[in-house]
Amino acid sequence: MDTISDKVLSVGDSPTIMNALDHFQDTLTTMIIDINDAIQQAPDLESDQQTNSVAKPNLKTPTEQLFSVYNVQLGESKEQVEQEVGAPKRQSTNEFGTKWFTYHEDYQNFVMISYNEENRVNGLFTNQDLLSSSIGITLESSKETVHAELGDPLTTIRKGLIRYQLESEGEYDLFKLEDSYVTVFYDKHANSTVTAIQIIHEDLEANRSDFYSDPSTALNEGFEYQLFDLTNAARVNHGLNVLTWDELVKETARKHSLDMAENLFFDHENLEGQSPFDRMEQDGIHYTVAGENLAYGQFSSIFAHEGLMNSLGHRENILNDSYAFLGVGVAFNEDSQPYFTENFFNR
Repeated sequence: MDTISDKVLSVGDSPTIMNALDHFQDTLTTMIIDINDAIQQAPDLESDQQTNSVAKPNLKTPTEQLFSVYNVQLGESKEQVEQEVGAPKRQSTNEFGTKWFTYHEDYQNFVMISYNEENRVNGLFTNQDLLSSSIGITLESSKETVHAELGDPLTTIRKGLIRYQLESEGEYDLFKLEDSYVTVFYDKHANSTVTAIQIIHEDLEANRSDFYSDPSTALNEGFEYQLFDLTNAARVNHGLNVLTWDELVKETARKHSLDMAENLFFDHENLEGQSPFDRMEQDGIHYTVAGENLAYGQFSSIFAHEGLMNSLGHRENILNDSYAFLGVGVAFNEDSQPYFTENFFNR
């Protein structure tokens, strides 16, 4: 088992607030099993799930802003965007109270876009080679290059009366650039080069009035589908097959997230001593190989996914070529902190 624990201190504007907020934990854990004790014996995945190569768009240097993603910049209309990238494959509620519209072709040319009430772009994300900038930053740029061009990143972010200390352990930097917040994510297993970027208009960031968003059924489902899509986009980056969503194992994953959130524990083994594989078998899921990733404390699926990718055990689960199916389950505790469970398997 590979476990990472990070604490981010909540620093308030008064001793009362400081003591009340204390800290939140950012924790990841992973487990994998192969019942044949030989992953290479899993079924051959050279099947319909393999994707055909899709041409990358001709990326242009942005003229209005520092960054563009898939040639899209903040403020553009939805009509302009979809002339460039096509129709969305999914819409799902995000932590800002809007929706991520997800665009891709078999998870290639993957981008997530948020729109304001006037259908203007107010949020962008990609973890693929769709980033262009007027200052030469692209995916695979070094962290040193990012700092040289953008300066020092923020060390705190204010939400209401609370100023939160950002403790990223080198996994990301947050920059305030004119009217937007830009988060640059790094791949610690590739010399800390840029692996993803999130660009959020300051008005959209203001919608998230607290560090954690209020739970809802829509946000719960949004986080689940977003983590699934992010996983597939990462697999495509590494030349792997796309995983198929499995509704039954999603329920297994969601029940475990809810169990952890309600009973205040964080572990693959539940309080009844059941392993992930016991729970899958109990729910009638038959597998030859299976694995589980857990994450807790990140305020979005994007941050959960990028954290998992920077932890070797979790990364190996995400990039395991023996898997064919994935279900993601999310639940929130009383402090609105999400618990994420990913259950991977193959029959």
